[in-house]
Amino acid sequence: MATRPALARRLPLAALLALAALAPGGCATAPPLDNPLAIRRGEVENPVLVSPGQPTAASYREVFEKCVEVLDDYFELNTPNPYDGRIASKPRVAPGYEQFWKAGNPDPRQRLLATFQSIRQTATIEIRAGDRGGYLVYVVVDRELEDVPRPSRATVGAAVFQEMPTVDRQLEVVTPELTGSRAWIRVGRDYAFEQEILRRIRECK
Repeated sequence: MATRPALARRLPLAALLALAALAPGGCATAPPLDNPLAIRRGEVENPVLVSPGQPTAASYREVFEKCVEVLDDYFELNTPNPYDGRIASKPRVAPGYEQFWKAGNPDPRQRLLATFQSIRQTATIEIRAGDRGGYLVYVVVDRELEDVPRPSRATVGAAVFQEMPTVDRQLEVVTPELTGSRAWIRVGRDYAFEQEILRRIRECK
């Protein structure tokens, strides 16, 4: 049986070992929080590697057609050119909760924002051969916010006369074709939407 002095000598050593076990290692495994491109748990890398193995003409065509098929579910596309390795979409107005049947941003906050503000999205996909085989598919979805001098239905500052009808129904369909005279401000990328597109491309859905 150990004596009390012997136990007293062992306690500091045990405490040092416990502190060493709780201390972080020399290399941090988590990326810095201010990195917007950091890959979090459950996210897909961008670019994502698909069709691993030796690149062939048949495998490239399969990857290209799959990317066109996925992006076409959300956007109207410019004429795809397989020799360019790039697929670009036309701008579209992001659907909000009032257009729940339209596929769009899976992030509830961004979907709510698109309900009350005019936001349009443009997507591009770039396909290039990987250094170790396969193809790297890079997806970018840009967001733009409409810049208007005042709210489109504002009545402040406009003269209102009695002979004017009390109900003025103005039906306006906001489409990319009608945005030529409007100003749009780029507000960043839509990472949640990019992740949805990347998952579908990776899982061939």
